[in-house]
Amino acid sequence: MTAKEYMTLPYSVIFRHVTDESGDYYFASVQELDGCMSDGATWEEAQANIMEAMEGWIETRIEQGFPVPIPDEAEQYSGKYVVRLPKTLHRRLAAEAKKEGVSLNQYTVYKLSL
Repeated sequence: MTAKEYMTLPYSVIFRHVTDESGDYYFASVQELDGCMSDGATWEEAQANIMEAMEGWIETRIEQGFPVPIPDEAEQYSGKYVVRLPKTLHRRLAAEAKKEGVSLNQYTVYKLSL
């Protein structure tokens, strides 16, 4: 498989909002790819940076002849998850997503990954 083909697989990317002595930023890591991590000042920047880091991580493994892990049991999960929630929570999440400039789906994924 090529790096581009691996990039189409459903890897588990975990985002975490961090506030420490370095400042306020978003940290991202890939559960299946040991040591593959990145960060960004915004969630969107962290998302773009982790995708770039993943591609570089995978390309390096391929070039060095090491196996590239694939997501476990990826075929068992469709990626669709339907949940009902109170209207007030829906409104609050929609407002927070709008403030961040992302879709409600993207924002929900971010919140669930914390």
